[in-house]
Amino acid sequence: MSSTPTSARVAVVTGASRGVGQGIAQALGAAGMTVYVTGRSTQEGQRHMGDTPLHGTIHSSAAAVTAAGGTGIAVACDHGDDAQVAALFERIACEQGRIDILVNNALAIHDSLIAPGPFWEKPLAQAEMLNVGLRSHYVATHHAAPLLLAAGRDGGALVVFTSSFGAGCYMHGPAYGAQKAGCDKMAFDMAVDFEGRGVAALSLWLGVQRTERTTLAAQQRSDAYGDFMARSESPQYVGHTIHALWRDPALAQRSGQTLILAELAQEYGLRDEDDRSPPSWREFLGAPRPYHPARVS
Repeated sequence: MSSTPTSARVAVVTGASRGVGQGIAQALGAAGMTVYVTGRSTQEGQRHMGDTPLHGTIHSSAAAVTAAGGTGIAVACDHGDDAQVAALFERIACEQGRIDILVNNALAIHDSLIAPGPFWEKPLAQAEMLNVGLRSHYVATHHAAPLLLAAGRDGGALVVFTSSFGAGCYMHGPAYGAQKAGCDKMAFDMAVDFEGRGVAALSLWLGVQRTERTTLAAQQRSDAYGDFMARSESPQYVGHTIHALWRDPALAQRSGQTLILAELAQEYGLRDEDDRSPPSWREFLGAPRPYHPARVS
């Protein structure tokens, strides 16, 4: 642990070069937090969707956090590399001595994700979601645990998994569905291990996110996604909801649950951009399923 830990509250958002992660990090910065933003993009133009370059880097995301009122710290990290993940949390231990919020958001997305057709006709590379997106979340939380427990002894800490309605219905194929369902179960099981230690773990089903990638996807598949985009959520809205969740006095009682973000935001009285209140898709796409309370060690 650091001999001179900061008094600021500390968050880590994985996969935060752009999109959902960038917006979450920015919102946590607006709440005054020190936010470590991780990802592989260190220069513009490194990532593409098809032939279209995607904008954003860890450095621009960190700058957005700072501009919003927090302290953004960019750390290049490939979450498919366990050694890089271990080094990330060793650095945070030295610099901060705690983590108040860990957002497990990193995900390997292949361009074929939204292509129609059965899984065997798509590239096997889609299975990388089970590495960077599921296994990587376990590794990150494993290394973060001592720092979360330190914050848990000093007011409480939160682990969040960014999940999806695809955990409960068919969405984008079996690799995507397994990754999201795995996040939900991982949050449930980690909550058991963290119980009574001041650390809560939850999985959040996000609605369609208003990002550059999803905008491009909606243009390619307007037949399937156009209506969803009209009622999408901003990533900043997700971040503000996560911060409100962390501050919720009843957080410990929610630990282990999978919650629908739009419903949680409405409960907290939060509004999205342009004073909108994005809808819950529970009626159309299903609801999280409860797990059995039995515990077998």
